[in-house]
Amino acid sequence: MNFEETSLPGVIRISPTVLEDDRGYFMETWQSRKFREHGIEVNFVQDNVSRSSRGTLRGLHYQIKQAQGKLVRVVRGEAFDVAVDLRQSSPQYGQWVGMVLSAENKQQLWVPPGFGHGFLVLSESAEFEYKCTDYYAPEFERSIRWDDPDIGVEWPLAGDEHPMLSAKDAAASFLRDVETYD
Repeated sequence: MNFEETSLPGVIRISPTVLEDDRGYFMETWQSRKFREHGIEVNFVQDNVSRSSRGTLRGLHYQIKQAQGKLVRVVRGEAFDVAVDLRQSSPQYGQWVGMVLSAENKQQLWVPPGFGHGFLVLSESAEFEYKCTDYYAPEFERSIRWDDPDIGVEWPLAGDEHPMLSAKDAAASFLRDVETYD
C-alpha cells in the first residue's frame, strides 16, 4: 500500500497494491500494522455501505461528539470525495481537500476525527464502503452547506448544475454558524 499525505495534514490518500491476472484481482484494503506504521492507529467499530445516483451530493457531515474517523472507498462507480478541517485550533481550519475515488482507481481516503466529509456522485451511481472509528450518533450529527463560500469546495458540477440533496443537507448551516471542534 502507498500512503500519501494530502494538503491537509492527517488526511491521507491510500493506494492499495493490486495483484491482477486473467482471473481478476486481489488487494488488501486494511491492515492494522501497515496503517499504524503510517500514523493511523485506530480501532474501527462500524462498517457502512452507501449507494447514491449521479448528481447526489451528501455532506458536509460530521459528529460534534463521538467524532468519527472514516476510511472511505468507492467499490462501484465514481465520486468526488471531500474532507474539510473543522478543528478551530488547526492552521488549516475551514480548508478542504478533494479527490476522485472510484472502483477503477481503487484508492481510499482516510478522513480523521475532527474533519467534515462529503461526496458528489459522478457516475450513473456509486457505492461506498467505509469504516468508522466511532458509532453513528444522530443526536451529535451536524451538516455544513455544501456550497459554503467560506470553505469554497470546487465541486465538479457543470455550469449551473445543482446537486441532488437530502432535506437535511439542503437546510444545512454555514461554517460560521455551526459548532465545530476546539
